[in-house]
Amino acid sequence: MTDAAADPDTPPVPPPSPWNRTRPARTSGAAARPALTRDRIVDAAFTVLDREGYDGLTMRRVASVLQVTVSALYAHVSSKDELVELMYTRLFDGFTMPAPDPERWQEQVREYAHFGRRRLREHRDMARISMAHAPFTAELLPHVEGVLAIFRAAGLPDRIAAEAGDIICTYIDGFVLEESLWQDRMTAHGGDGSAGGASGDGRDMAERMRNYLASLPAEDFPHLRSLAGLMITDSSDERFDIGLEIILRGLASYLPDERSKGGKGIKGGENGRGEDDRNDTA
Repeated sequence: MTDAAADPDTPPVPPPSPWNRTRPARTSGAAARPALTRDRIVDAAFTVLDREGYDGLTMRRVASVLQVTVSALYAHVSSKDELVELMYTRLFDGFTMPAPDPERWQEQVREYAHFGRRRLREHRDMARISMAHAPFTAELLPHVEGVLAIFRAAGLPDRIAAEAGDIICTYIDGFVLEESLWQDRMTAHGGDGSAGGASGDGRDMAERMRNYLASLPAEDFPHLRSLAGLMITDSSDERFDIGLEIILRGLASYLPDERSKGGKGIKGGENGRGEDDRNDTA
């Protein structure tokens, strides 16, 4: 191979021109958009859900949030149904089922139920989405397995253990759905839609309902009058915990040993204890 620099017949290569040496790199006027991913699409879907509700969740609105075409979404999700399933799967992020502890099984179920309720309340209409889906995907089967493990380790009969998880999940979904419907109703009537009956409007409505029940004729409605103050409370948290305790005590009744005793006290009984507790110590 001939060295061109050493060949006297080859003209020298000129140095770069001044304007080439100093010309800045050409940049686009608009900032580059982040790459479109499934996670970004799910985030945008939650934005639409919180703003428009489940009935207003459309692929077109999701694409608008991301400033892309609808067709761009379908390179990552096959349909709206798949997108909603991804939103449902996101509910379980950040929670790992604990190792079964037969001595703490009720507390473990309470922790699971409180986590589920918190997650459902983070986004509008998530309870509706949850009620329409079953956690039998590859990502969620470990959660189902973990719940079943807690019930079986506690000693529940297999037939009861097989139904217990679904019963508790249905309770959580239904309770949060009811909460969201009342929040929407409050918002429509000018309230702030605060969960848990914590807003002034929520307390006013509860007070009106209690007063109405307490004003009913005693000869016709003795029980409604007597229990009005307990049936209508300002705290959804308290109602949720009592409902969950009723379920847990029902499940515990299937246990063959002393582990069936150990539920939390329910307000309203003697010393905060229900009839079952008093009978156990008689």
